[in-house]
Amino acid sequence: MAAKKYSQKLIQLYSFGIPNTVPNDVVEDTIYWEEGVFGGYTNITVPTLELFLPLQDAGCTPAVIICPGGAYMKEAYQDEGINIARYLASTGIAGIVLKYRLPSDRTMKDKSIGPLQDAQQAIKVIRQKAGIWNIDPRQVGIMGFSAGGHLAATAGTHFSKNYVPNKRSVSLRPDFMALVYPLISMSDRLMHHDSRLHLLGEYPTQDMIKRFSNELQVTEGTPPSWITHREDDSTVSVEHSTLFYHALKEKGVPAEMHLHPTGEHGFALNIPAEEWMGPLVEWIRSYAWRKAL
Repeated sequence: MAAKKYSQKLIQLYSFGIPNTVPNDVVEDTIYWEEGVFGGYTNITVPTLELFLPLQDAGCTPAVIICPGGAYMKEAYQDEGINIARYLASTGIAGIVLKYRLPSDRTMKDKSIGPLQDAQQAIKVIRQKAGIWNIDPRQVGIMGFSAGGHLAATAGTHFSKNYVPNKRSVSLRPDFMALVYPLISMSDRLMHHDSRLHLLGEYPTQDMIKRFSNELQVTEGTPPSWITHREDDSTVSVEHSTLFYHALKEKGVPAEMHLHPTGEHGFALNIPAEEWMGPLVEWIRSYAWRKAL
């Protein structure tokens, strides 16, 4: 067996109380795929960071916070989290899996911001501990799959407002985003019903729909982005990605998009990371996104 190219550790996301929480008796559950294979979690109320840090003697590495998907009702933690982080670490990039809280009126005062709070806290913690973990605090990106892609894009378009305590005014802006078959829009025309229902409720206001339709929230300060999608995706239309890409380009934000004709939704659950993530690793290492900052 080949030696590991990374160290691994698991930490609680919050040290002193989880914000926006109400007393509850919700118990986290584990999801298993066919034949008892571990898949992920549901009913998540206690967020964590699982770090896969490259083993190297010198130099700081970029870091990627990874948000697994699952329609804001579960998280495909193994295939869209651990497997991705391990591959990134094997290439010399820190892969950090965020197990974020799943929105619920049973556990949160305002479920619409719960996952975003956890994404912001993850960015803050990683920048604060960058020296300990040999991470470059100027190269902290965020990556998301499906609804996790919506969370990543939300973090990249709503960073100007602190949704978590931030006394030291640590920058909550991701340095770059990687969006994989992402949900972007909450509009009536494009929405993924279950994701919008779980995040915004059955009868969201037009203001909420607009606020969480991230193609409408792009500014000149939105981070450079790498996007990939399958054109035959029947779960989350490829139009989510194309709308976001064009919004980025209209604001002059560097963006790279990779569209493929077939493969459907959730291809990362079936294709090994090394077979499709090469262009992303190359993009991160090219520093093209840094030149625009």
